[in-house]
Amino acid sequence: QVRLVESGGGLVQPGGSLRLSCAGPTHIFRSYTMGWYRQTPGKQRDLVASITSGGLANYDDSVKGRFTISRDNAKTTMYLQMNSLKPADTADYYCNARFVYPSDVDEYWGEGTQVTVSS
Repeated sequence: QVRLVESGGGLVQPGGSLRLSCAGPTHIFRSYTMGWYRQTPGKQRDLVASITSGGLANYDDSVKGRFTISRDNAKTTMYLQMNSLKPADTADYYCNARFVYPSDVDEYWGEGTQVTVSS
């Protein structure tokens, strides 16, 4: 059973910063693409940022220039540095690991961590 564990969420004022972390097993960090998704009540879960096992990052336009995704494969931990936070960033943030096979996708999710941006 693969377990992804997020941490680092909390309450922050607009303009502030938070760093989320996601820890997981070695074999996941060796070859899976990792990502952060976020979800608000009644809405679908949307991709915030992703990073391949080789370190190529991709961001949603809404967070470009403010968020930075990174991974330390040796520590089997992924990070999301969130700066210049806005109330619109308020959501539950989920860690994701994905490996695409020729005819299948292997995917795992963390349980989520809440981020609230409010004054």
